[in-house]
Amino acid sequence: MSILNVESVSHGFGGRRILEDVSFRLLKGEHVGLVGANGEGKSTFLDIITGKLMPDKGKVEWSSRVTVGYLDQHTVLTRGKTIRDVLKEAFQGMFDLEAETLQIYDRMGSVSESEMNKLLDDVGEIQSILEHNGFYMIDAKVEEIANGLGLGEVGLDKDVEDLSGGQRTKVLLTKLLLQNPSILILDEPTNFLDVEHIEWLKRYLNQYENAFILVSHDVAFLNSVVNLIYHVENAGLTRYTGNYEEFMALFETQKVQEIKAYDKQQKEVDRMEDFIAKNKARFSTTGRAKSRQKQLEKMDLLDKPREKIQPKFKFREARTPSKLIFEARDLVLGYDEPLTSPLNLRLERGQKVAIRGVNGLGKSTLLKTLLGIIPPVSGDLELGDFLFPGYFEQESSHKNYNTALDEVWGEYPGLSNSEVRSALARCGLTKEHISSKMMVLSGGENAKVRLCKLMLKDVNWLVLDEPTNHLDVDAKEELKRAITEYRGTVIVVSHEPEFYEDWVTNVWNLEEWTTKIV
Repeated sequence: MSILNVESVSHGFGGRRILEDVSFRLLKGEHVGLVGANGEGKSTFLDIITGKLMPDKGKVEWSSRVTVGYLDQHTVLTRGKTIRDVLKEAFQGMFDLEAETLQIYDRMGSVSESEMNKLLDDVGEIQSILEHNGFYMIDAKVEEIANGLGLGEVGLDKDVEDLSGGQRTKVLLTKLLLQNPSILILDEPTNFLDVEHIEWLKRYLNQYENAFILVSHDVAFLNSVVNLIYHVENAGLTRYTGNYEEFMALFETQKVQEIKAYDKQQKEVDRMEDFIAKNKARFSTTGRAKSRQKQLEKMDLLDKPREKIQPKFKFREARTPSKLIFEARDLVLGYDEPLTSPLNLRLERGQKVAIRGVNGLGKSTLLKTLLGIIPPVSGDLELGDFLFPGYFEQESSHKNYNTALDEVWGEYPGLSNSEVRSALARCGLTKEHISSKMMVLSGGENAKVRLCKLMLKDVNWLVLDEPTNHLDVDAKEELKRAITEYRGTVIVVSHEPEFYEDWVTNVWNLEEWTTKIV
């Protein structure tokens, strides 16, 4: 039985066709991976099925009594509460039942015997519901899921206002899992998770009895948890049975067949058109020429398979800096309170270092301290000479009303319109993306714009904070190639070892320096 039916849905934006006559169905227990390049329409599809966006045409039907839990890329967490407060909101329905029980007890002092019996029945029914749903084990359940996703070490009594972006995402994901909906919809849930917590989520989803739809560019993660793939490409949606690896094998075979079929048909069309052109004027062969013309007109012409736009990344190199990039002596990171013990670190020209560690330990804080954006709590930091750093920040503003063109042009006003457009196109952005506002671009498109700005700058020290978040598989591979070829110095924060382990010279684990319990 279908939980969700999507029939002939189409949607466009600003003259751009995003989805065209797509259909989809979800059955109980199916674990679906929704895949496709950045900007193809994955998030748009999720917004349509969850009612955030109305399609231009078509219909979306959910089965009755289904509960949907949706974690998207830009969910906002209400500030002013502790982590524990937010997580307990997952059980609000049961807390409401408990409050109703207390109200019933208050009424019992002033009712007749018959009314008393009815109220006792009501209380008994509510108590049965609460016990069946584990209401009296809520605290233990909250601790179990929170610890699995790493919130235990953050502290459940911490105010959510003090959390990093990654920690806020963990809170939202934990709350969603505690709600245990009939269907989970997860939009890039691993972006802010550390390696061990990704492993925990893998195990959780593999044991999950209900259905889920997952958007992720983490191939290893997809392969381990999904059994169906829906591929969004060229405004269409195609279903494949199996995991991502099996989908890619079928997809590549299908692409080769489509190209062969198109080429074969084009040769036949060229041959027929050549025959018609040579024979239509001759009296003896004009009949055959007309016959071929009719055949040509009736032919169902195949569309030329569209080549996927591939980004081309390249970092511009500034003059050679001094041998020393920086040296930290007894450097303590933090804001109001220390996040680390005193650090003694040295980075030299040409080194490429990855920084790892669970969220909230100060990885982003370290980068901002090295760049002088925030001061250290204590200690000394000596920077080398002739440094021209290029910084890719992990989080961008969601209320950016600039178009992609304006965003780059505003930082490089000396470039012509054509030069800015060419730079953005090299990063894999289409004309529609270039003229769209930053706030409506997908996470991957937004990241490509910010990478474009970085690539127009002469730099000899790349400082990258989770640069692969939101990038599709091809863009990640291209970024990896560009960093590998870059001859300057690199520091990268990443939760994806498979992205950096082939090209780094060192790995710094912040868990070895933190003052927190990990």
